[in-house]
Amino acid sequence: MKTYQFAIIASGPNPNADDFEDRFFEAGCDDATISFQKGLIILEFSRESRSFAHAIASAFANVHKAGAKVERFEPDHLVNLSDIAQRSGMSKAAISLYCKGERAEGFPAPVARVTSESPLWDWVDVTRWMHKHDKIGADVVLEARLVREANIITRGGIPHDRFAKHLEEIATEAA
Repeated sequence: MKTYQFAIIASGPNPNADDFEDRFFEAGCDDATISFQKGLIILEFSRESRSFAHAIASAFANVHKAGAKVERFEPDHLVNLSDIAQRSGMSKAAISLYCKGERAEGFPAPVARVTSESPLWDWVDVTRWMHKHDKIGADVVLEARLVREANIITRGGIPHDRFAKHLEEIATEAA
């Protein structure tokens, strides 16, 4: 089994309630550090599991069991140059050269803030390109896809029993 790192941003239970942390612990979130930011509950998981899909699906179910609503998963799929460098283990200068087409061709175009000083890329697109150029492993591509898909289906309000099945299908398809 491998340990996976990710965060769930949630809302719902009153953080000032006496049983707040116990609710999450008893629901199976004993492998998460809980904090609060801007009125939201942040659960930073370090979850041991057979796969990344299973890790995030089980955490999703555990957070719901605690009475909270999952708002989204992080790390987010929209990334800037610094995020790309940090997540890939490469320097920001190297990533900048890829973006400009000076080191290799075909780096994905930004998907947001295209005309600004700090454009954003889709991490899934970037991981696919980097994997094609032997810079990262296929597991990183799959994890990026799963987080993006988890956020898409979370916004759609899919029930947690279907959530896990959908993520497992994506993981199986990628294998």
